Amino acid sequence: MSSLEKDKRSILVTGGCGMIGSNLVRRLVRDGWDVSVVDDLWRGRVEYLYDDDGKPLIDLETKFYKLDLCDPAACEKVIGKTDYIVHLAARVAGIEYVFENQGEIFRINNLINSNVFHAARKAGRDKIKGLIYVGTACSFPWTRQNTLDPKPLREDELFPAYPESAYGWSKLMGQLEADYLEKETGIPCCTLILHNAYGTPTDYGDRSQVIPALIRKAVNFPKEEFVVMGNGEQERAFIHVDDITEAFVLALEKGWGQGCIQIGPSHCTGIREVAGIVVDISGKSIEPRFDLSKPEGNKARCADYSKAERILGWEPKVGLEEGLARCYEWIERSIRNDGVKRDA
Repeated sequence: MSSLEKDKRSILVTGGCGMIGSNLVRRLVRDGWDVSVVDDLWRGRVEYLYDDDGKPLIDLETKFYKLDLCDPAACEKVIGKTDYIVHLAARVAGIEYVFENQGEIFRINNLINSNVFHAARKAGRDKIKGLIYVGTACSFPWTRQNTLDPKPLREDELFPAYPESAYGWSKLMGQLEADYLEKETGIPCCTLILHNAYGTPTDYGDRSQVIPALIRKAVNFPKEEFVVMGNGEQERAFIHVDDITEAFVLALEKGWGQGCIQIGPSHCTGIREVAGIVVDISGKSIEPRFDLSKPEGNKARCADYSKAERILGWEPKVGLEEGLARCYEWIERSIRNDGVKRDA
C-alpha cells in the first residue's frame, strides 16, 4: 500500500457538480476518500452527485456547498477544511460563448483562481497537504495551433505565452499563481493541462461544447438542424472523462512537485470526422450543414503526453468511437426522459 493510501483523508473538489468533477467525486468516494464539493451550479447539476441507484455520493447537507468562489469570503468557508484540493471550478462553455464573453470569462476565472489560492495561502501548509489545479490546452501559444496536422504540444512550449482566447489566458494565469503558491508556502501543487474533454454527464444545451452539441442536434433531427460550426476541418485532441479521472487519481499519488502535465492524446480528430461518427451512431440520414459564419477557434492541437506517461504511468484508453457511442446513449436518454432539451 502506498504512503498516500495509508494517509487518505479529506478532499475538496471545486466545480464538483460538472462533468469532470462529478466523475472524479464518484471515483474518489469509491476509493475511500472523504469528499466535499463546492459549485455555483452555473453549469453543474446537483443530481450529477447521485449514484446509479439514486443515492447521493456524499452527504449533501454537510459536504456540498453552493457558493460563488468569486467571493473571497465564500472561498474561506471551504478552503482549509480538507487535506487536499482539486480546483476544477472555472467559467467555460462552448466556443461561441467563449468568444462572445471574453472579458467576463477573464474576469471571473481570475477572481475564482486568485480567491482560491489566497485562501489556501492563508490556511497554510499545516492544513493543506496538496492542491491540483486544472489548466487547459487553450493556454498554449496560438502560433502552435494555427495549422492542420500539428506536432504534438510539449509542456515547455507554454512560454512565451500567446493564447488565442481570454479563457486560455485566464487559465494560464491560474497556473502561474499555483506555481507561486507552491514556492511561497510549500503546499505541494500539480497542474494537469487538459485537452478537449468529453463524456457524461454533460451540458448539451445552448452553451455546450462541440461533441454534446452535435449529439443533441442528431438526436433532435429533423426538428433541429444538424449544423456544424465552421468548415469542420478544425481538429482537436478529444479525451474521455474516464481517462481524465484516472489522471487525477494518479496525480494525487505521483504528481506533486512535477510542474504541469498534459492530459490528452497525441493525435487530432477533425470536427467533420466527429460529426460523421455521430451521424453514423444516430442511424439517421443526416447531411451536415457547415456554417462558415460561426467561430472555429484554432485549427488544430494535440498532446505530447510522454510526461504523463513517464511520471504518472498514464495513457489514454477510451477510444473516440466508444466514447461517442456512450455519450450519444446518455444524451438521447436524457432528452427522451426530459421531453425537452435542457441547458445543464
